[in-house]
Amino acid sequence: MTQKSPYQVIKHKHVTEKSMMLQGLKTADSNPSLKRCESPKYVFIVDRAANKQEIANALEQIYKDEGIKVVAVNTINVKAKARRVRGRAGYKSGFRKAIVTLRPGDSLDNV
Repeated sequence: MTQKSPYQVIKHKHVTEKSMMLQGLKTADSNPSLKRCESPKYVFIVDRAANKQEIANALEQIYKDEGIKVVAVNTINVKAKARRVRGRAGYKSGFRKAIVTLRPGDSLDNV
């Protein structure tokens, strides 16, 4: 078994409206139920073959200067969607998403 580089496991950060809302949960003061979420969550696009342990280890290696600790990893396989471009049928490629929970107090905002 060959060891994968952390940059092969973690492709890039997934920036959407929903992922930004998950990052902001730790600083949300507007809602009493949101104040209990002291652990930040970040969303990344990852390799389809990577398991949760590999994702956690890769993130801790990439951000070892920040001293972060991954508490939990949840993964989602997003299926390919049918698309039409100039009348021709095709597919928008699917991908794998990882929602990573860090320990309270850790942050990737200053990176």
